[in-house]
Amino acid sequence: MHFEAGPLLKTIDSPEDLKKISRDKLHQVCDELRQYIIDVVSVQGGHFASSLGVVELSVALHYVYNTPYDQLVFDVGHQAYGHKILTGRREDFITNRKYKGMSGFPKRSESVYDTFGVGHSSTSISAALGMSMAAKYKGEDRKSVAIIGDGSMTAGMAFEAMNHAGVADSDVLIILNDNNMSIDPNVGALKEYLTDISTSPTYNKFRDELWQLMGKLPIGKHFTREMASKVEAGLKGVVSKSSNLFEALQLRYFGPIDGHNITKLVDTLKDLREIPGPKILHIITVKGKGYELAEKDQTKWHAPGLFDKLTGEIIKKKIETPHPPKYQDVFGHSLLELAEVNPNIMGVTPAMPSGSSLKFMMDAMPHRAFDVGICEQHAVTLSAGLATQGLKVFCNIYSSFMQRAFDQVIHDVALQKLPVVFCLDRAGLVGEDGPTHHGCYDIAFFRCIPNMIIAAPMNESELRNMMYTAQLPETNLPFVIRYPRGEGVQVEWRKPFEKMEIGKGRKLKDGKDVAILTYGHPGNFAQTAIRNLRTEGLDPAHYDIRFVKPIDEDLLHEVFQRYDKIITVEDATVVGGFGSAVLEFMNTNGYNSKINMLGIPDTIVEHGSLKELYHECHYDASAISDAVKAILGQTILSEVQ
Repeated sequence: MHFEAGPLLKTIDSPEDLKKISRDKLHQVCDELRQYIIDVVSVQGGHFASSLGVVELSVALHYVYNTPYDQLVFDVGHQAYGHKILTGRREDFITNRKYKGMSGFPKRSESVYDTFGVGHSSTSISAALGMSMAAKYKGEDRKSVAIIGDGSMTAGMAFEAMNHAGVADSDVLIILNDNNMSIDPNVGALKEYLTDISTSPTYNKFRDELWQLMGKLPIGKHFTREMASKVEAGLKGVVSKSSNLFEALQLRYFGPIDGHNITKLVDTLKDLREIPGPKILHIITVKGKGYELAEKDQTKWHAPGLFDKLTGEIIKKKIETPHPPKYQDVFGHSLLELAEVNPNIMGVTPAMPSGSSLKFMMDAMPHRAFDVGICEQHAVTLSAGLATQGLKVFCNIYSSFMQRAFDQVIHDVALQKLPVVFCLDRAGLVGEDGPTHHGCYDIAFFRCIPNMIIAAPMNESELRNMMYTAQLPETNLPFVIRYPRGEGVQVEWRKPFEKMEIGKGRKLKDGKDVAILTYGHPGNFAQTAIRNLRTEGLDPAHYDIRFVKPIDEDLLHEVFQRYDKIITVEDATVVGGFGSAVLEFMNTNGYNSKINMLGIPDTIVEHGSLKELYHECHYDASAISDAVKAILGQTILSEVQ
């Protein structure tokens, strides 16, 4: 499939080509770049509104700065499509987020223009500051720029980095891309603070008139701007609270300016490039800029999937059977049901109310469900504080993002035995978002923490019952429930809740010769494999373990006493995961069975569809079938020899 770029964009294969275009034609480059992103993403899928919002900024940065010698660091990185297209990857953009294709995020191994691998929020300032400090140490005149959204700016790490930048005496520029959005609308005091800056009529009128006046004075340009800045700084405290926060951190504050005015951006960046020291440029943008529907519904159009670019109609996949619900929606509806009968239930999520479906409870009970912004550490310890007061807190965090609050789970929750319920969405492989978002490690890092209950449902009904069990008064330890991204398996789940016995699994099918032990959703892969194997005369047993901590030792004794060939299957790293727990049990209890562990290997798994990645990692239904045949075949060969 080929997409035709506009007449100017098709001449740009590097920032050097961009610099050859006259300043008065940059707006046309922006129009063509925006249209190219719309053309490709509408057909190929991917993140959408974020990149549209920074088209002008992407063009201006590569026009002004000497990239890749000067280093640009994009925060999160789902807004970097324009950057990628301008840096020699226009033709490859059709492979964006496809298996073996271009990454949807900046990636160092993909291009020298991708200076830092990103995917999680709030890393850009720290990384850019490190690059700037290294340049100073090495005597290099390279510039470092961090491009961070106001959503990412809420995270503690961003403030830690700014606090250091102010005293590090490094030439770093922080560009605050203020669109009042992350995926969902931003929340918190910082949002209100930035809104005050960008909407203050007194400050903005004063600033614009001052710059116009100074530009008319018959003196040199650089002195004019410097003089204007000094006068402006002296009166900022009088007319507005605009710069107090950032300048208190010793960052020179500039802005806010219109992030969609390409000529203004170019002029401003040229001036700032010559000003040494740490500084912050505040730009105002519109997420989804240039595509009306995306501007109006920015959450929906963050990553809408395939759509008709002319009508805006989202193209849904054709299905022959009823569509299974998403696990996240089962979580969201079930939590609301539970909260309606248990007044002690609270909900907390770090900036993912739509993605986690906590939005259902937030809409119905805004005083009991909270979006705390991109602040995973805070989300965990806030939940712990609520739990000390007898409340049952469901803290919903994507598995990959949960990694950022590991210390808080240990120090603030587990050590105090506080019954916080951690609902880990997107556990396991997540598909096209790739390695920064795969939830590979939660079993391993939670399993090593004392006082934890760790469970995984095989289907939607089990998720509901685990949630019900977790909120019961007698459940008085931290409780982890991990479940995958996407759809369940179409079981009847809207039925009365049932209490589950903590630490107990179940035998789903008796068998002979070999036992398959599964943890969570991959149990459905095993069921498919077993149906196929039966047609070939093989009859494995199947056990759904349900709880990896405490693990069902009675069930495992049964397994090891009956089977000397065992296969474990999990949607997580095999290093320290569920299979490792089974091996530990075998060693502790003196058994000597042969075990084959299937799961995510000890390597970085790249992006692709879930079907492609399950197959690559060898734990889909066909891989389980192959593993059964292999473990039996090896035994037969051994007996012959």
